[in-house]
Amino acid sequence: MNRSLRALARLPLFLMLLAGIPGTTVAAVPGSEALMQPFSASYRLEVKGWPNATIEHRLTRESGHWQSRMQAAISVARGNERSRFIVTPEGVRSVNYSSAYSLLGVGDNYRLGGNELASLPDRQAALVELSRRALNGGCENDACRLVYQDHRGREEVLDYRLLGVETLSLPAGEFEAVRVEVNDPETPEKTMLFHFHPRYPGLLLAVDYRRDGERRSRLTLTSLTTEAP
Repeated sequence: MNRSLRALARLPLFLMLLAGIPGTTVAAVPGSEALMQPFSASYRLEVKGWPNATIEHRLTRESGHWQSRMQAAISVARGNERSRFIVTPEGVRSVNYSSAYSLLGVGDNYRLGGNELASLPDRQAALVELSRRALNGGCENDACRLVYQDHRGREEVLDYRLLGVETLSLPAGEFEAVRVEVNDPETPEKTMLFHFHPRYPGLLLAVDYRRDGERRSRLTLTSLTTEAP
């Protein structure tokens, strides 16, 4: 049971860390930056060996901070993550993080406070930072690196590379998507392909997770509600 619960706690890596053919180059427009905007999104997560899961993702603005929250549910398990952070010219800075997971009624909770997050963002905030970097350009030819903390506060490293723009037809509609290839340098057999919304930092349109060339999971946007910033 504990082993299964630890696997469930790692499941959100599919959403936020947790290869395609290069397309049109994504270049930053001088002096421009993708602005943070609130949104509410729903996803379908298909993971090999698990029942399909429904994911709810909400980004809100609260008292000078941004809050990103994800929650997932399948027939035997539930999980949620919440991050509060601020956006600075140097990047995203986490303020606090919490998560909880349960499998067949047995669960664990994790928290990271200001002291633990002083040097590295949590993984929810890291998702927002990854998409901001992608939308603002750079790293089209060489891999760039993002360092963050997992749900236990352990340092994680991701290498990423921009692959271009493509049009996706999803249950939520048709979208232009910015593609980002992500790899863990310690596990090169694992690859993730993120598709980010070009105008809403942190908003996923789709994510593919592959291991040894085989797709193991697929995340797709099923509904989206946006509001004025």
